[in-house]
Amino acid sequence: MNTVTLTPKKQSDLYLEVNNITPDMFAGKSTEQIAALPVYVGNTEHPLGEFFTVTGAAGASAAETRIVIKGDSSRLKYIGMKMTAGEIEVEGSADQYVGGWMAGGKIHVQGNVQAFAGVGMRGGELLVDGNAGDYLGAAYRGDWRGMQGGKIYIKGNAGSDLGYFMNGGTIVVDGDVDVFVGTHAEGGTIIIKGNAKSKVGGQMVQGEIYVFGTIDVMLPGYIYRQELEKEVEGMKGKFALFEGDTAERHPKRKGQLQYAKLYLKQ
Repeated sequence: MNTVTLTPKKQSDLYLEVNNITPDMFAGKSTEQIAALPVYVGNTEHPLGEFFTVTGAAGASAAETRIVIKGDSSRLKYIGMKMTAGEIEVEGSADQYVGGWMAGGKIHVQGNVQAFAGVGMRGGELLVDGNAGDYLGAAYRGDWRGMQGGKIYIKGNAGSDLGYFMNGGTIVVDGDVDVFVGTHAEGGTIIIKGNAKSKVGGQMVQGEIYVFGTIDVMLPGYIYRQELEKEVEGMKGKFALFEGDTAERHPKRKGQLQYAKLYLKQ
């Protein structure tokens, strides 16, 4: 796999929109061609090379291309947007929409990410060593299609509205999460190894949520069913199974209503 390294050489006055920093856009291009790709400051177009020194070589395809962004990227939006293959390594934190609508490949952020990371994600892997902001793996504003596939792994904490309108894929958070987890979800799996506040699984139709810690306020729309032994992310334990949200519509399968499942570790 060939590696292209981007080293920041100046900061933009506003946040920099870098939706062209993907293996798909870099593949098959020379360093000069990569440096000429457009990035945006507000509504103004600039060449990528104005803000980064570009070194290394891209692969012939996205799958053969790895991108390393040196230093802090906390003012960069849309890193890895719609990427389908290859790898991106961010040696610091990043701003909003990291991995937005990505369909494949891998993104590793060594710091934190802000809101809407993995929004509309369809495949691939997003790994964050730090914390994540609000709307992780969620739907874009006004859309009803959130994360549909792939995996997001957050080693720290995550904000509110995680998995909003989620339809598939897996989100794992090692730490705690804020309110509104899995709202309107119709599929997928959310695993919270820390604590959750309230409104977990509100208006959820299908899918699974696992909480290893505590839930401050359990929604009344969830009904206790039984205790089960489960293995989750390689960890075995006893979980209380709740089904809901009974206040929401639910499809039938072989004449039986299908509910979302909320597992609370005992």
